[in-house]
Amino acid sequence: MALSSQAVRDTGFAVGSESGASAVSWAAVIAGTVAAVALTATLTLLAAGLGLTTVSAWPNAGATATTFTISAGIALIVIQWLSSALGGFVTGRLRTKWTGLHTHEVFFRDTAHGFLSWALATIVGALLFAAATSSIVGGSVRAASNVAGGAVQSAASGVSDYAVNGLFRSERVDASVSNQDAVAQATQILANGARTGDVPAADRSYLAQLVSARTGMAQADAQTRVDDTIAAVKEAETKARRAAEAARKATATFSIFTALSLIIGAFIASVAAAYGGSARDEI
Repeated sequence: MALSSQAVRDTGFAVGSESGASAVSWAAVIAGTVAAVALTATLTLLAAGLGLTTVSAWPNAGATATTFTISAGIALIVIQWLSSALGGFVTGRLRTKWTGLHTHEVFFRDTAHGFLSWALATIVGALLFAAATSSIVGGSVRAASNVAGGAVQSAASGVSDYAVNGLFRSERVDASVSNQDAVAQATQILANGARTGDVPAADRSYLAQLVSARTGMAQADAQTRVDDTIAAVKEAETKARRAAEAARKATATFSIFTALSLIIGAFIASVAAAYGGSARDEI
């Protein structure tokens, strides 16, 4: 039996023709996105507050970097789970009720609406995060550029002073060398050794002569003190490299957890929207 024109207007479709209405209920998608973003912001602040209670500025106190990274990753997954579930469910319940569609098509559309709400929430969250950090990053970059520029000039000056001072070293250092000059030369030698990986034997001997001349120690004792100082500098350099390596691994782990949480969020939002849509149709 043919549908009347009024029935076509009421249902939005006719047999053998495509509906002119969009299959996407953007109002519902946006509503679900707002709910998801709001819950994400709230839970993120809560997680950040709880996370800060586990760290400490004191050495060997609080959670380790590995523990903190794993905890943060798990928190991201939980936050994505809850916020995506809320956003997807709200989207499914608020979407326009479709009539005259096969249940498989309804399920697909509900799932797609949940995915769209998750995608839009992810984009909005990324934009908000970028806007919040752009000024901080920009200031940090400018400060780093200034510091780097000064460091380059300082390093170039240090290398130049180290090379020039090497031209005027005497075979024997006497006590007339001032503390300021001795400290400056020792700093240049140690800095050069840290940069190249070791202090040459000639520099070690010269440092021992400086220490012996300024302190009155025997040459052998001065040499021992120099060797101990160089070993301490190398140990500090090794610890710095280990800390940098740990930070690199923590960043990589956190990135993996972030990607995993987003994937889980997409799945949860789609399922929640399908459930919310089915609950909407039962009313």
